[in-house]
Amino acid sequence: MCPNRPEGAEPDPSPAARTRAEALALALRQATASVGGRGALLHRWDPGAGRLTLVAADGSAAGAARAWSELREEQDVPPACALRRGVLVRTAGDCLGTGAAGTVAVPLVGAGGPIGALSVLLSGPDGPDDVQRSFLHAVAAWAAGYLERPAGPPYPEYEPEHEKTVRAVELTAALAEAVTVQDVVRAVAEHVLAPFGAEGLIVSVFENGRLTRVGEVGYPLDYLKRFEGPLNAGLPVTDVLRSRKPLFLESPAQIYERYPAVVDRILMGTSPKMAWAFLPLVASGRAIGVSILSYSRPRTFDEADRALLTTLSALVGQALERARLYDLEHARAQELQSALLPRTLPRLPAAVAAARYLPAGRGEQVGGDWFDVIPLSADRVAMVIGDVMGHGIAEAATMGRLRTAVRTLADLDMAPDELLGHLNDLVSDLGEDFYATCLYAVYDPVGRSCRYSLAGHPPPVFVYPDGTVHSPVVSPDPPLGAATPPFAAHELPLPDGSLVVLCTDGLIESAAQDVEQGLTELLRVLSAAGPARLTGTDPEEDVRVLEKLCDTVVSALVPDREHTTDDAALLIAHTHAMAPDDVASFRLPDDPRAAGQARELVRDQLTHWGLDDLSTTTELLVSELVGNVIRHAKGPLRLRLLRSRILTCEVYDGSLSTPRIRHATYNDEGGRGLQLVAALSRRWGARYLSDTKCIWTEQDIPNGSGDRTSPHWSRPPEPASSMLQS
Repeated sequence: MCPNRPEGAEPDPSPAARTRAEALALALRQATASVGGRGALLHRWDPGAGRLTLVAADGSAAGAARAWSELREEQDVPPACALRRGVLVRTAGDCLGTGAAGTVAVPLVGAGGPIGALSVLLSGPDGPDDVQRSFLHAVAAWAAGYLERPAGPPYPEYEPEHEKTVRAVELTAALAEAVTVQDVVRAVAEHVLAPFGAEGLIVSVFENGRLTRVGEVGYPLDYLKRFEGPLNAGLPVTDVLRSRKPLFLESPAQIYERYPAVVDRILMGTSPKMAWAFLPLVASGRAIGVSILSYSRPRTFDEADRALLTTLSALVGQALERARLYDLEHARAQELQSALLPRTLPRLPAAVAAARYLPAGRGEQVGGDWFDVIPLSADRVAMVIGDVMGHGIAEAATMGRLRTAVRTLADLDMAPDELLGHLNDLVSDLGEDFYATCLYAVYDPVGRSCRYSLAGHPPPVFVYPDGTVHSPVVSPDPPLGAATPPFAAHELPLPDGSLVVLCTDGLIESAAQDVEQGLTELLRVLSAAGPARLTGTDPEEDVRVLEKLCDTVVSALVPDREHTTDDAALLIAHTHAMAPDDVASFRLPDDPRAAGQARELVRDQLTHWGLDDLSTTTELLVSELVGNVIRHAKGPLRLRLLRSRILTCEVYDGSLSTPRIRHATYNDEGGRGLQLVAALSRRWGARYLSDTKCIWTEQDIPNGSGDRTSPHWSRPPEPASSMLQS
């Protein structure tokens, strides 16, 4: 919006006047935007008449400009007060009837003293802060220069000076929006180098007695190393940081004269420069770094250049300090989030997986996306993915709590719908502002099926061995924290070698497409990729294939990661069914003879599998488990043995009672059976079906002799101790 001319003023069509009006319009817009204001006004002071005359207005202030079109010097209004006192003035209240919460006014000071005032109408009760005050003073200085400039034909240097001013105003706006240190460096490079004719830029921060580069333009790497390291006496940057005053070296002669010991360091090499502007970056009263502009030719810095560069360096210093604090906090938040995500995914006989976590390219805080692969009993595998709504450290911490809760509940062998019910209670207890989406799926390699439940989450995608891609159409339950259990349970058969693809909405939803469109695109990408060339026997090779597929999906669905505003997670698992010969199931009589029959069946089956070394221990385990059922539970009884990288022994009964380890005393004749089970097995536990219970144990197979096809399977990390008290 161009500034409005006061009523009755004659338009001046001259190019110089139009150029000045455009510059003032830009200055007023930036002044308004910098404090989140409602509008701005610019007054010129006429010392002879003792009046302030409105020359430009912007925003909502333009509609109320008539009330302040002419002001007497002695009036008790912000522009006049700022002019008289020569300092920034802030007043509360709506002076012009625009709905403003207050007004801030800054005096315009020219070569001979005060020449006017810049006023901004504030939207809220707070502000301006130190950065905004510096910005307003800088805008006022530029506006004063334009008001003092003659209205006749422009001088030859007028256009370059105009470009500097416009670029300086643009720089202040860019710095106000800069979030990271790299944002600050880019803003300086874009808005300072060209207007001031510089070819090189170095921005360095000073901490722990050393200079560290954070950004540069126009230098080869080997040359930049000369401007890093500890500060020593006799260096230009040392003097600038200690004095907090800028240093301008206009020619090699000046460099020889003032710093003869470092001439070779500065002038020689692959990128020699002939003039320098060393600008201190000051924030909170201390020097935090230095910005160095360099020129390939000798250059004269006039007073206007020096004043403008000094002012800009102050703004850059404050923006850099703010950006460094953001980068530090953001890095810590990302470290927290990374620490809460699994560092590696287990490679299990029934599934190997690869995953990608993509932090938002834009946005101020980390998110709460997470994923996990959890080994369960009977070689089953749980795959989980979730997203805590919102961004920030609190959401990342909540993500960690949910992931821990999921692993704990999964260790109890809960069904997906039951697990989400408990997780919903946890999220509800966190407060009304916490919500999360989640998908929990369990793959059974014996039954070759996948059972899952989802709470407000995108559905899973399945890629079958023939390349067919399928995403079941289901009605998702509401997100965790907003849902009312029970959750729906879904189950479908899954052929051997199928892929399970899980993702968060950040992967398939963006400003350009909704979730349904993104899901359609995901299906298209997976279909175009064709059947994955997976061995099913070499985990290392299969993981490499899955990693490549993850990269393909991410590249297609998130091509411009730098401009994304939401985190995204992707998990792809390759399932591997258990061979029929690795499963042995037997029915047992519901009487005391069952224990003896179970020992005999175990002995014969382990001999068939070539696992005679485990026979004695397994017979003892199954005898105790079956005996426990005979004494404390009820039939029907069933025994199942599973062979993979471990030996699993399962005893099924018709009772839903919970097994509990007793602390038998010295004189007790019983009560030590489950203590013996816990001592002899790798781990043990119980899981509950609709009308039966299964007590299971796991034993390591010596030298992997029971895993005929996959000697490279890695042992998964030990889960937390079972919460079953049996």
